Amino acid sequence: MRERLVGLLVLVLAFIAVFRLWMIARTRRVSRERLRPDVEEPEPDERAGDEPPPARPFLTRHPWAPWVAGAIVTASIDLIIGLRLSYALMFGVIAGLLVHEVEEYLAIRKSLLIERQLADAIDLMVASLRAGAGMFNSLEAAIDESRAPLRPQLEEVLGRIRYGDDPSAVYRGLTGRVPLETFRLFAAALTVHHETGGSLAPTLSTVGRIIRDRIELTRRIRSLTVQSRASTVAVLGTTYFIGLVMWRTDPPRMEEFLSTTIGSTMLSGAVILQGIGIFWTSWLSRLKY
Repeated sequence: MRERLVGLLVLVLAFIAVFRLWMIARTRRVSRERLRPDVEEPEPDERAGDEPPPARPFLTRHPWAPWVAGAIVTASIDLIIGLRLSYALMFGVIAGLLVHEVEEYLAIRKSLLIERQLADAIDLMVASLRAGAGMFNSLEAAIDESRAPLRPQLEEVLGRIRYGDDPSAVYRGLTGRVPLETFRLFAAALTVHHETGGSLAPTLSTVGRIIRDRIELTRRIRSLTVQSRASTVAVLGTTYFIGLVMWRTDPPRMEEFLSTTIGSTMLSGAVILQGIGIFWTSWLSRLKY
């Protein structure tokens, strides 16, 4: 019982330490941004008149979810099931990594979806512009054919412009809500057209082609990394298969080995290292540009 309480105390202290370090890093980052010499703080009247009110971003991330899931699984296995602390930590680390990968997968999936929708919307805008429609009419036509998650973002852009907000500030707000390179390029094209005028159809056509090239490159990179991920899964599956064969050959000896401190520590360490390796492989295969 004392070992479980000590383990739980260590886990809680580690969680508090990680949270404290994250808060310190966040405070330093905010302080550096405020002290940058190239950033001029606007006047209150100018800020209220030029910038639209902040809106909720289209994608909400949960960086704390893996830590919470790992802590809950570790505490449950250690206190309720009653396994060794090393096994509890092993399952906690695995649960945290799985939650992180699932959260990352959902975020990437939603980002790719809104980028594909943006490319389709740009094609509709280009067709409307070449047919003689105005910029706002073409944007409204693209909104009518769009779906979530892109449609609420474009509706907010068009609605705020019609209410009298500065279009340049509204476009900057779009890039703040959707912090993707494709949306920055789209907003930059609309901002330049608003400030300088000219024909918007060729510019948007080029932007749409760049976005589709980016999506195609992302798909190719993901398909090329499938082989490495499959090789990793095959190697890990082979190790677990060998362990199963050894257990089926002599179950009492394997159970006795796993019940010792050395055996449980070695097994937990191996599984944790495998989980870290899978996380590292997934992180290296992500597209960053």
